[in-house]
Amino acid sequence: MTLYKFATVHDRQMFYREAGDPTHPTILLLHGFPTSSFMFRDLIPLLADRFHVIAPDYIGFGQSDAPSVAAFDYSFENLTAHVAGLIEQLGLSSYILYMQDYGGPVGFRLFTRNPKAVTGFVIQNTNAYMAGVGEMPAQVFLPLWEKRDAASEAPARRLLAAETTKYQYQVGARNVEAISPDNWTHDQALLDRPGHDAAHLDLLEDYKTNVALYESWHQAFRTHRPKTLIVWGKNDPFFVPAGAEAYLADLPDARLVWLDAGHFVLDENAATVAAEIKTSFAG
Repeated sequence: MTLYKFATVHDRQMFYREAGDPTHPTILLLHGFPTSSFMFRDLIPLLADRFHVIAPDYIGFGQSDAPSVAAFDYSFENLTAHVAGLIEQLGLSSYILYMQDYGGPVGFRLFTRNPKAVTGFVIQNTNAYMAGVGEMPAQVFLPLWEKRDAASEAPARRLLAAETTKYQYQVGARNVEAISPDNWTHDQALLDRPGHDAAHLDLLEDYKTNVALYESWHQAFRTHRPKTLIVWGKNDPFFVPAGAEAYLADLPDARLVWLDAGHFVLDENAATVAAEIKTSFAG
């Protein structure tokens, strides 16, 4: 059974999903953009027999608080600080990190701060190398990072549009009829909250701070060599296959599994991903 819980972290309400026996190894599921822990709704029950599963919503996402940009600093450092606060509240001393999209910048920050707590990585279409950035996100990110103004915000605003949200889920899928419209309907309703576009624009601009940390993350990978499973949708135009392969230079013992999928893989591949996780981490 999945339980739906809230915790107060740094005076903000954070929502998280929890399942499984807390005496089992914990796996922390870190979602991407523009979604939330909702993306893991099918995966969680498949893992709960062997793992203690925690899937939080970042501040500004899902069911967690979504304060205005005037009241909250929407940066990856701040998102991470709140996830770290939740980890502390829950008393999690060790955990496997499952990271997709924005989950990578949050998870790799957690890892570099406390590498001994991280017993492994599951990396799913999340970047730590510029080689993995496709042409589409480059057209969004690079102008915004050079100078933020109305012109450079325009491509980023298109990333927040309903047709783009739907596209992110359907692109690269084996069968688009297998992709639930609940995904983009749920996400878009939250993206379209009044004034909330400003929060996402701030995060898209702040993504450059992740790129600045890439080399320090690579060094941490080489130093600590966490057990790593890479499950990658090979048809992803946002975070392209070269990004998956790049990890192997610094994590040469990683196991790379290609999926016939795009940026989001779980609608069609939850059972496969769960089986791969269990093979790697449940003995």
